Formats: sequence, structure tokens, C-alpha cells
Amino acid sequence: MAVLPLGATEQHGPHLPVETDTLLATATARAVAAAGGPAGDHATLLPALGFGASGEHQTFPGTVSMGTDALAGAVLELGRSVSTWADRLLVVNGHGGNVDALRRAVSRLRYEGRDAAWLPCRTSEDPTDTHAGHAETSLMLHLHPGLVRMDRAARGCTRPLGEILPALRAGGVAAVSASGVLGDPTTATEADGRRLWELLLADARGRVTRWQPGEADGMLR
Repeated sequence: MAVLPLGATEQHGPHLPVETDTLLATATARAVAAAGGPAGDHATLLPALGFGASGEHQTFPGTVSMGTDALAGAVLELGRSVSTWADRLLVVNGHGGNVDALRRAVSRLRYEGRDAAWLPCRTSEDPTDTHAGHAETSLMLHLHPGLVRMDRAARGCTRPLGEILPALRAGGVAAVSASGVLGDPTTATEADGRRLWELLLADARGRVTRWQPGEADGMLR
């Protein structure tokens, strides 16, 4: 199995680095690869793809987005290449904006007869904490504490995602949060990051062990 971390390069408020999603995806992918494939077979960790579809963050400095079409094409071609030497391809996704591209590319790879799948790095089920808030900041405090500036952390938009989604789709993150933060990072702790990390890994490893890609989207259940 080949394991490809997929992240993004985008603003994460004033307190987190633009490579946050890539760092989280890479850490998850490394742990998954160390555990091996569904039957414990050998897994190879690939270098991360650090650019994704981040158009909703484009008004903020530091954001670099390739868009859904280009990302779907890149994942498709990488999957075709990897399949010449690996029996399986697993993409570990760290950014929600990449999902449409992954559904498109992985479904195509599977249609072509390649055993490809993807899984999300679950960080929070709280609809008010969706970007650079408590969960992501806590995880970064656990995994990369030297990259977190808690002195710059400030509460962002904490309205539920369902309420702000129309504005997000129309005007991006800047339409609902001047800082680019959706959540409250000021409550983040390393201890909670450790707890969330264990939950994230348990979820990821369970999905890989079951290896049940969705028929419509290729996501591991």
C-alpha cells in the first residue's frame, strides 16, 4: 500500500502556520503507514502533496490554491503512476476543501480497476469549530508546539457551520471571519490535542483495517 498525505497551503488565522493541514495529514499518514495495510502488509509513505483546493481562503495572504479540477487531475495521475508498483493507494486528506476532487479522482481510479481509497483526518465534530479553532490548535500544540503562537490566538466566528454556509459559499471565509478563524483557539491545550490525536488515529486505523471504500466517493468507512 502507498500512502499519500494530502493537505493544503492556506491561512489558519494569525496563530497557526499555512501548512497546518499538510502537517496533520502527514502525521496521520505516517502513523497509518507504520501500522501497515489492511492485513498488516507493507506500506510506503509518499511525500505530501501540500497544495489543494482552498479557494474559500484565497482572500487571505499565504493561501495558495490549485482548485478542484487541477487537484482531481493530479490525484488521478499520481494514482495511475503509483498503481504500477503498489497494490493499493490510500490518500490521507487533511483539508475539507479537497473532498470534491478526491471523490472525483478516487472514483475514477476505482472505475479503472485500481484499489484506491481516501480517508479524512477527523479533528472535530463541533459545528462551531471548523477551521483553526480549538481542535486544530490543540492538535498542533500536541504535534508541532513550536509552530503555534498562542499569544496571537483569538476567538473567531463561532456560529454553527449550517448558519454561515450560505455566506461562506458566496464570499469565502472572509465573509464571516475577519481573522480567518472559525472557532475558538484560545481554549486549546496540548492535553486535549493528545486526546484528539488518539481518537483521530483510532478512527483512521479502523477505516484502513476494514478497507471498505464507498462506492460513490471512494472514502473509507
